[in-house]
Amino acid sequence: MAMEVRFENVSADYKIGPIRSPLVLNSVDVRIESGSYTAVVGYTGAGKSSLLKAMNGLLLPKEGQVAVGNLIIKPNKHKQALKTIRKRVGMVFQFPESQLFAESVEKDICFGPINFGVPKDEAKEIAKQVLEQVGLKQDILTKSPFALSGGQKRRVAIAGILAMQPDILVLDEPGAGLDPNGRKEIMDLIASWHRDKEMTTVLVTHDMEDVVTYADRVIVMEKGKIALHDGFEKVFSDLEQLEKWHLDVPDARLFQLNFEKKTGIVLPKVCLTVDDLADAFIEVGLA
Repeated sequence: MAMEVRFENVSADYKIGPIRSPLVLNSVDVRIESGSYTAVVGYTGAGKSSLLKAMNGLLLPKEGQVAVGNLIIKPNKHKQALKTIRKRVGMVFQFPESQLFAESVEKDICFGPINFGVPKDEAKEIAKQVLEQVGLKQDILTKSPFALSGGQKRRVAIAGILAMQPDILVLDEPGAGLDPNGRKEIMDLIASWHRDKEMTTVLVTHDMEDVVTYADRVIVMEKGKIALHDGFEKVFSDLEQLEKWHLDVPDARLFQLNFEKKTGIVLPKVCLTVDDLADAFIEVGLA
């Protein structure tokens, strides 16, 4: 069952030992709708990963609160309450395979469900199901995760998150470090889970092709604040603002701009995908 996420005047500092980064989130107010697929974009250090961590209590607010469905994350939230939230919000970190630790794939996937109170036999059945969901065969359950290929490790790590059956899936650059085919496979799988499970999905990405291919909403972050929260057509319509945000232009939009400059023919809409281009060329009689 999908859930919405609401940030209400959330500010947060990030601390690791003596190192403190003030206001990685700065008075954030945003509502992420239940069942939406939202891409979070912005330059490095804009607050994208901090926004994700605040959704499952890895980063607690200094001020304000985060509502995950009817669960509330406030400053000084106690550990048991955070455990409940983290079961509902599954977080896939960048390079999640670095979190693999168990002696077998099965034990690695089962760790989360068992930690949340699922009986061992039931956890093993869940492991079989989610392994199939990420496109891997059950014969690797007994193998060491460290003996797998890079793409297989990534899938096993994501399977461990799915095994907890979250309502919200948040992902920090899940395709990072993979070759183009492996990246597309992972992104297509995530899109499939989003549709089939009717999840609320939040994706941090630097790839604007991911945004226009998979997401229906976009959050642009700048200096720990929400600079814009809208559909991707709105985000990519203002080239001057994109440059200020240090965001790339999708390939189809770049092609459109070059075409219009060279031919003087203005297409009837902002084109962000190949299908958009095809429709626009048909409309002006060029296809």
